[in-house]
Amino acid sequence: MHIHDEDRISNLPDCLLLHILSFLKVEPVVQTCVLSKRWNNIWKHLPTLRFNSRDFKSLKAFTKFVSIIFSLRCSSTALSALHFVRSGIVEPHILQWIVNYAISHNVRLLDIDVRCDIKQFPSCLFSCQSLTSLHLSVCNRVCRGERILFPNSVKMPALTTLSLRRFIFSSGDDGRCEPFSTFSKLNSLTIRYCKVVDAQNLCISSLTLVNLTIQNFPYVNDDFRKVELSSPSLSVFAFSGSPCMELCGSNISSIKHINIDARLSENSVDPPSILLSTLLKLADIKSMTVTADTLQTLSLLKMEFPFLCNLKSLTIKMTPFSYATSRIPATNFKEGSSCIPEGVVDYLLQNSPLARVYFIE
Repeated sequence: MHIHDEDRISNLPDCLLLHILSFLKVEPVVQTCVLSKRWNNIWKHLPTLRFNSRDFKSLKAFTKFVSIIFSLRCSSTALSALHFVRSGIVEPHILQWIVNYAISHNVRLLDIDVRCDIKQFPSCLFSCQSLTSLHLSVCNRVCRGERILFPNSVKMPALTTLSLRRFIFSSGDDGRCEPFSTFSKLNSLTIRYCKVVDAQNLCISSLTLVNLTIQNFPYVNDDFRKVELSSPSLSVFAFSGSPCMELCGSNISSIKHINIDARLSENSVDPPSILLSTLLKLADIKSMTVTADTLQTLSLLKMEFPFLCNLKSLTIKMTPFSYATSRIPATNFKEGSSCIPEGVVDYLLQNSPLARVYFIE
């Protein structure tokens, strides 16, 4: 049987080739231009650009490469997604340049992870009409604990997914800190290592929000004390860090699934009771995932817990550190091991006869 050496990939239509290439970083995609004339200009129409400085020998070479791609890429091709990760320090004008390029090409997904000495993000970003997904992480070189100011006035009508890392939220003219109320289509919100100033509570108001994730620094409790929810569609809530943040508001009962990784701070003032207060308000949840650290925290509570009557599953997540502190195989973890205090699982499930317990890595 004769086998023909047929180049089936090159025979694919441009739209399919571009879809496949969108899953790769830009550098290897550009290198396809040497394959044949068919591939000469394919990369210039990439709808997704993925840049990571770790793939280059120097930051200077990386910046030059990005500049070449921006200048040679077809200007009429819409930009579906731009991922930009750069180690080292990014000068503010380069960050502005990246944002301007993305906005001018009607970007829909923008993911930026950089270190840059700025107080505020380029303001033009927060009035982008095309963005549906935005992920921002900016670390300050001079003071790692310093955060970037998130504006009170935001106009991004198409945004459905928002992830923020190391931002500051401030109160408006009414004294309330309510930074997300203008997002009319927001579905998923992630807040990592953010802080509230000039207000006691972080208010999250959204008619469309379904998923909420909040992460603060482990063993630190100075970010914000309360989260006031006004999100009637909220179904999934995840939290990790020091358990000193209290949930309040009228729509907490809408939450059906929670994921908690709580770690005690040495100077925390009775944090287990705050965690308990949150669980009491989430009494109607159907599933819960907790870490071994969370169970350690809950084991400090000494009171009745006649709730969670609708709980169907309790998933206990064992961390690598948990494995290091116990010689029991991951598949055989049981309550009462050195990682899970004896009696704490029964304590949680005393009014949950239908709940099943699972262990995962």
